[in-house]
Amino acid sequence: MLGGSAVHFALAASFFDTVRVVGPVGDDFGAAELGVLEQRGIQTADIERVEGGKTFFWSGVYGWDLNDRQTLVTDLNVFADFVPKLSPESRDCDVLFLANIQPDLQRQVRDQCGGARFVALDSMNLWIEIAKESLIAAISSVDCLILNDSELRQLTGQPNLVRAAAKVLEWGPRVVVAKQGEYGAALITRDSFFALPAFPLEDVLDPTGAGDTFAGGFVGYIAAHPDQEITDELLRRAMAYGTALASFNVEDFGIERVARLTAAEIGERVAELGRITQFVDKPLTLRD
Repeated sequence: MLGGSAVHFALAASFFDTVRVVGPVGDDFGAAELGVLEQRGIQTADIERVEGGKTFFWSGVYGWDLNDRQTLVTDLNVFADFVPKLSPESRDCDVLFLANIQPDLQRQVRDQCGGARFVALDSMNLWIEIAKESLIAAISSVDCLILNDSELRQLTGQPNLVRAAAKVLEWGPRVVVAKQGEYGAALITRDSFFALPAFPLEDVLDPTGAGDTFAGGFVGYIAAHPDQEITDELLRRAMAYGTALASFNVEDFGIERVARLTAAEIGERVAELGRITQFVDKPLTLRD
C-alpha cells in the first residue's frame, strides 16, 4: 500500500504549509498515488520518475506489542542510484525535513538548502548499523534530530534517554525529539526537557508511519510560523500538533485516516490533549 516517510510526512505537514517532496519513484507509483499528494496541495515537481524501476519498498510484522516490529524486507530500488537534484523552489526552502533514507543522500539534500532556518532529520537502526559515521556527519549539520528512544541509545552508546540526547546535542543539533511509541515523545534541548504522552486510543490498527506523521505535524507547525523565533514555547506547541497527527495515523491502515482528516479534527484533538495533560499545583506543607 502507499506509504513511506515522505508520503506520511507530507500529508501531515500539508495542513500547515506548502510542502515540496523530493525523491525518486518507479513505474509502480502512478497517477493515483500522485493524486493522493496533489489533492492536499503538495508540490510533486521534484519527484523523479525512473522508468523501468520500482519504488522503495518496506515490509514488516507487528506482534502483540505494537511498539516492537520486525522488518522483513527493505528494498532501496530506485533510491539505490538516486542523486538529488532540487529545483530552485525547493533549494529556497525555509524549513527542511530530511526523511529516513541513506545518510549520504540526506547530506546531499542538506547541502543544497543552505538558507533553511530550521532543518530536522529522521533515521533508523539500519543506518546506525551500516553507516554510522555518515549518519553522525548528517546529524551534525541539522538543527533537530527526530529518532526513537532505543535508536538514540544505540546511536550514542548511552544507557538512558537524557544522556543520549545530551551526547547528540554535543554534535551540533539544538533540539532532540525522542519518539516513544504509545508512551508519547520527549523534547530535549540544552536548557529544557518536555514530554507529552501519546493521545489515548482504545483501538490502534497500524502504527506504520506514525513517526513520520508526528514529524510532519511537528515540523509543519514550525514552518507555519516563519517570522517567529524558534523558542521552547513554539517547540512545545509543535510537539502537541505532532502528537495529535500521529494519533490519527494509527487509527487506520497506511495513510487512510490522515488522507481523509480535516483541520477541525486536528484542532479538537490538540485541545483535548491540552486538557488531559494539564494540572494545577496546590502547594501544601510536607512532612520532614
